[in-house]
Amino acid sequence: MNESKLRRELEKRLAKPGRTFTYDRDKESLRIENEETGKGTVVALSGIVAKWHEQKEKAIDEVVYYVENALNVMGKEHTISGSEKKILPVIRSTSFPTSSEDDVKFMTDEHTAETRIYYALDLGNTYRLIDDNLIEKEGLDPTNIREIARFNVRSLSTKMKKDTVAGNDFYFLNTNDGYDASRILNEKFLEEKAETIKGEMAVAVPHQDVLIIADIRNGTGYDVLAQMTMSFFTSGHVPITALSFIYENGKLEPIFILGKNRTRETGKEDK
Repeated sequence: MNESKLRRELEKRLAKPGRTFTYDRDKESLRIENEETGKGTVVALSGIVAKWHEQKEKAIDEVVYYVENALNVMGKEHTISGSEKKILPVIRSTSFPTSSEDDVKFMTDEHTAETRIYYALDLGNTYRLIDDNLIEKEGLDPTNIREIARFNVRSLSTKMKKDTVAGNDFYFLNTNDGYDASRILNEKFLEEKAETIKGEMAVAVPHQDVLIIADIRNGTGYDVLAQMTMSFFTSGHVPITALSFIYENGKLEPIFILGKNRTRETGKEDK
């Protein structure tokens, strides 16, 4: 599988009357657009090719699913009033666009040096990011949206699976509801988890559909966490960051794990 074959396969499976495809050779990306609305979505082909070598047809099926759902909601009218229970925060990389293709700013908040908070209206199989147009049209208060989103994320399940490797415990939250990474904003959940950690607590959100909490008790634990996070990061549909965070006193601090040396952003080397 290469970019050219993948492009042809996606065009074949996504072809419908009123849809157009635009290939950007330099960026190795394919844009699928609804001619009537002028709305569309862009797919980075190189990343999908890499996933195909691991997941085969599942990688393509996943892209088709997300593109179909995204195109189905584009151009439709959505309202927040009366749908407050469907407002949720989503975590994205700081490289993620802060405005739509129409240059309408999304509602965002700073989070860490690696991540940013966006706000979304859940639509079932997909969601719409809340932007200035939606806020102004309905006369919404951004502060109220933030409070509602934080309240709603606390209502999401925090049930985790556990795995132990070389004396280190790793906990995984992977419900595939689109908001697994968003649980990192549930402060009470993190605080309660920290009370059960015997070593050093690390947190990772490699892509939107997984949250990892690690109880690091020896040097090997850092190396395992780094490999694990990178693996999730390269396989996720919406990658966020391959870096992990140390959780201390209610704060998240990025750490860089290089082989046997574990160095925090502050430059302190763990013994």
